[in-house]
Order: sequence, then structure tokens, then C-alpha cells
Amino acid sequence: MVKQSATEKKLFVLDTNVLLHDPTSLFQFEEHDVYLPMIILEELDNNKKGMTEVARNARQVSRFLDEIITKDKGDITSGIPLAREGEKNVTGSLFLQTVTGGMLSLPLNSEKGDNQILAVALELKHAQPNRLIILVSKDINMRIKARALGVDAEDYFNDKVLEDSDLLYTGTRELAPEFWDSHGNDIESWQEQGKTLYRIKGPMVSSFLLNEFVYQDDAETPFYAFVKEKNNQFAVLQTLRDYTSQKNNIWGIMAANREQNFALNLLMDPDIDFVTLLGQAGTGKTLLTLAAGLMQTLEHQTYSEIIMTRVTVPVGEDIGFLPGTEEEKMMPWMGALEDNLDVLNKNDDEAGDWGRAATRDLIRSRIKIKSLNFMRGRTFLNKYLIIDEAQNLTPKQMKTLITRAGPGTKVVCLGNIAQIDTPYLTEGSSGLTYVVDRFKGWRHSGHVTLQRGERSRLADYAAEVL
Repeated sequence: MVKQSATEKKLFVLDTNVLLHDPTSLFQFEEHDVYLPMIILEELDNNKKGMTEVARNARQVSRFLDEIITKDKGDITSGIPLAREGEKNVTGSLFLQTVTGGMLSLPLNSEKGDNQILAVALELKHAQPNRLIILVSKDINMRIKARALGVDAEDYFNDKVLEDSDLLYTGTRELAPEFWDSHGNDIESWQEQGKTLYRIKGPMVSSFLLNEFVYQDDAETPFYAFVKEKNNQFAVLQTLRDYTSQKNNIWGIMAANREQNFALNLLMDPDIDFVTLLGQAGTGKTLLTLAAGLMQTLEHQTYSEIIMTRVTVPVGEDIGFLPGTEEEKMMPWMGALEDNLDVLNKNDDEAGDWGRAATRDLIRSRIKIKSLNFMRGRTFLNKYLIIDEAQNLTPKQMKTLITRAGPGTKVVCLGNIAQIDTPYLTEGSSGLTYVVDRFKGWRHSGHVTLQRGERSRLADYAAEVL
């Protein structure tokens, strides 16, 4: 194999699914060149109709290509500069296939689009032996076929927030037993609205993030607080409200563990506009969120109503079209809502059957179920917006949803990044991972990764061993 110099530009051949996944991928290869086989333009044309995310992305790619080609009147075979105004890093060129490439007697069906792209990549490798030709595809089988034919192939990594999901911000930090030895000098403490605040100085202060929870379980008196303020010199820690106590129950629900207590402190804090809760099945994400929403909507009247939505990606085979209104169509996807409402409604033992029925009707009148398909262009005022199964959203869809929030609205995203059902999304590129990473440290947002399942011993054991 001919070695390539470190300064020589690579040539990336893009698969259609990369462009449909991220329309801006054309501009993500910096100084290297991008090559598009002609079959890709055909596939973009076939996918452009409709209101789905894929159709919107196909139309956006076509607009980008039109913009690139029309601004440069030079010879298309010598490459068109990809640089856009204000972007200094993008110095590569775009190449489009202008001649028919033979299949080189490939052991593949020549009519299939994927195989035509492979043939083009292989032709380029033979035509430019001194250059590194790399096929970029989100399709694993496509990459396997490419490598079998001797073509370098890679996944599209630019959409990944993190290489390893274990590095994702958890929202919590355990303080070492000797923490107060190095941070206890010149400590100040005072009371505000029944909470104790501590101003501390020390080497760890600079690494704290706003609204991050800090705790010490091993001390004689356990310490639980969150970072209310910070700068390079000091941090202010504020103690938490104890939602593990019956007197502080939220709609009859008490926190069953440390992380649930942290989550309820975020959900009940009026200064927090955006909350993300991660955790495996049975950690209580939906139950805690609904309980906090009902308390603040029906009793405190902070919000006018609860809006719940989720991504309608089936785990198994799709059951087809569903009859009825928007809300009726969404009901089969909202089993988690019904299950948790049953739990919340049974907590009032004194009400009796009639009282519980009346409460249930009242609750249902204040909870609206909406489809993601009709969110664009809307603005929610004084609403408590719950986005369930948020791990199945792309970063762009997540942005579309969160920007619906108007004044007085709180947005809560729930999900488990180990259960992604959307094709081409991974733990590293999920919209939920994206917002957890981007919002960490913002004054009006908070995040907690729930650790312990509270559903049943069977569910806990299944989550661990299966």
C-alpha cells in the first residue's frame, strides 16, 4: 500500500445516509475533499417528499449543493470549494461524479444504490492510488462490504457528543472524606428560606458546575447540597429539601433513594427551566416527573397544564395507522403515563372510590398528550412539558422541541440511552446525550442520572443480567 504524506488531503466518499442524518456533514471534513457519486443525488431526490425529518434533511442537502455549485462558476471536475462565509476551517473541495464508473466485476448486484457507491469508491482507489480514499457510511453492512473489497470505510463520527457514554455528565459528585480538611478554612454559613448555605474555598471549587449535586454519605451526618453559585475563588453550596420524608411528599410520592431526592429538588425548583433525567427502566423517572408536575399544576398553580409527548418509534413491528384524533392516536404510546397515573391516584386512601374517580378526571383534564409531528411553530406559555423516551430524538429534533418553550414553561427530558430504537442513533449521538452535555453548568438547568431501580426485584435483576 502506498503511504500518504501527513499533509495530503484525504478524499471522503459520502453515503446517502450520512447526508440524510446530518445535512451539514458536507462541511465537517475541514481541509479534506468530499466526493458524491451521482446515485446519491438520485436517492436524495427520492427522499425529498413529505414532512418527515429525513425529507427535510434531503431538501436541506439539495439546497446546500445548489448554493455550493451556483456560487462557483469554475470547472466542476476540478472541485468546487466548500468554504462558506465565516468558516475558516473548511478548505476542502466538493467533487461530483461526472463519468460512468464500471463495476469492476464486483460480486454484487449492480442495480443496488449501495453497490454503485462502492463501485465508485473502488474506481477512485484505482484511479488515485497515491491518495487515501475513505467511504463514510452510517450503514454497518456497507462498511463491511467496503472493507471486504479493500476500500477504507468509517462511520460518521462528527455527530457524536462523546466517544464513551460512561464519560457523560451524571449531575452528581461524591465528596471525599477529607474534603472539609482542604475546603473548611474560612467557611461562611447562613440561612435563607429554611435552607443552609455555605461559602467555601479550595482546590475543587473551580471544577464544580452550577446546579451540580454534591454529597457525603460516609460522614457521621450525611451531607447533601447543590452548587448554587461559583467562580474561580469560591463556591456557594445550598442544602437540599429532604423529599425522603413523609412531610415533604410530592402528591403522595417520597424519594426512595439519594438520586430520586436530587431529581425532586430539580423538578420542584421554580428557578430551573430545563431538567434532564437519565436512568434505566424502573428508576422512577416518569413517576417523579408526573408527581412534581401535578403538584405544581394543580396545587401550587405554577403551570397551567402538563403537556406530555414522546417519540413514536416502535420496539417491534409497527401496528399500522391508528384511528381517532391526535390525542387518541397517541394513547397507545402513553402506557407509561397511564401506569404512573394509577400509582399517583391510589395514594389518596381517604378519598374512596368516588373521590379517586373525581381526582382522576381532574388530573386528565390538565394533562394534554401531543405528537412531535405538530410541534414546529408552536409556543408553550406556563406549561410543564415532559418529553419521554428522549433518547430516540436527534439533536436537531431536540432543539426544535426545547425552543418551543415560552415564558414560565419548564421542560423535562426523560430517557435511557441504553434503549435507543431510532436507526443510525447511538448513545454518543443521541439528542438526549447532546442536551445533557450542552446544558451542564447553565444556571437554569439541572441533570441527574438515576442509579437504582425501584420497580421490583425482578425488574432490577433483569436489568442487571439480561
